[in-house]
Amino acid sequence: MQTSDIVAFTTRSVLAHRLRSTLTALGIAIGVAAVVLLTSLGEGLNQFMLEEFGQIGTNSIGINPGRPGTFGVSTGVINSVRPLTIEDGEALARLPQIKAWTPMSAGAADLEGNGRQRSGNVMGVGPGAPVFFGFDAAIGKFLPADNPQSPRPLVVLGAKVRDDLFGDSNPLGARMRIGGSRFQVIGVMESRGNLLGFDLDDLVFIPAARALELFNQRGLMEIDVQHYAQYDVDEVVAAVKRTLIARHGHEDFSVVTQQQVMETLDSVLDVVKFAVAALGSISLLVGGVGIFTIMTIAVRERRPEIGLLRAIGSTQRHIQQLFLAESIVLGSLGGLVGLTVGAGGALLLGAVVPAMPVSISLPYLLGALLLAVVIGLTAGVLPAHRAARLEPLEALRAE
Repeated sequence: MQTSDIVAFTTRSVLAHRLRSTLTALGIAIGVAAVVLLTSLGEGLNQFMLEEFGQIGTNSIGINPGRPGTFGVSTGVINSVRPLTIEDGEALARLPQIKAWTPMSAGAADLEGNGRQRSGNVMGVGPGAPVFFGFDAAIGKFLPADNPQSPRPLVVLGAKVRDDLFGDSNPLGARMRIGGSRFQVIGVMESRGNLLGFDLDDLVFIPAARALELFNQRGLMEIDVQHYAQYDVDEVVAAVKRTLIARHGHEDFSVVTQQQVMETLDSVLDVVKFAVAALGSISLLVGGVGIFTIMTIAVRERRPEIGLLRAIGSTQRHIQQLFLAESIVLGSLGGLVGLTVGAGGALLLGAVVPAMPVSISLPYLLGALLLAVVIGLTAGVLPAHRAARLEPLEALRAE
């Protein structure tokens, strides 16, 4: 029996039982569509998070109060004997490896300006903050390089805060109150949207020393530094630790590099993608059971056909090839339909919900199709083996 004969026989068999073939392939199609859709969501989430962290800069290092490996609220108020201070940041800024730095302090307060009032989030930072947030002032300017210990009461508004308080009017030079303290508006940031879950447009930026005073905090929430690209990150981390240990007397702080964050993020997202792919594969396994059931029934229904083929000279190997080919065809058809439906559903979801990160990955598409073919082949092995073992006379007698 030639390959063309096997192909022609398999095609006629599938077309002759259209309903059965459709229902069999449907189980595989649903499984493949689920795998494609779920992995597209996982890959989209992966790319979204990488882009978000990438905007912060690969040369960024965060220093938080508290010893490494300890747990607690990282505010520099409770869990650190000596909290991080603005002076610590100034000492780090003097290192030759450091390109930019900013202190970080945050809180919520009532905002009053232009006769309007609303609550908002206040971020205490330094002049270098735009480097880490990835955006700059749209009008006016960002916080100037004042004396870090006693800066002027200046404020830069996020785009959404400016719209809520000042509307279309120019807020530059206007006076406003933040938590009861008076500040002068010197700039409005360009619209940036969300960064790692924080709406940067809904923030106001004031000098870190003013924020510490406003929220009655003893220490900074964090100090961020960015080093020059020509320096090795391990070298920079070692210099940062030496500087702070010399000031604090011991290592009562944690240093986290952007590379460490990315590595942790990659490992977490890999687990997520594997989990969603495994969930989709359950549907594929169900589809494989369907192919096994249908092919087993087909062997019983086609006993006379098998007997006739054996009687005219077909070997057991030929019979196995015929039934395995039919299983592969059903798995492949289901896989192709599932790829189309899954990819189309992912694209439609991305169009309907733009905020949903969706990314179709070609390796996952090919992997899902290959898995469908393998499941079809595996599910057809036992029925094909049973069909090949039928004796010609016994099979013909069934007619």
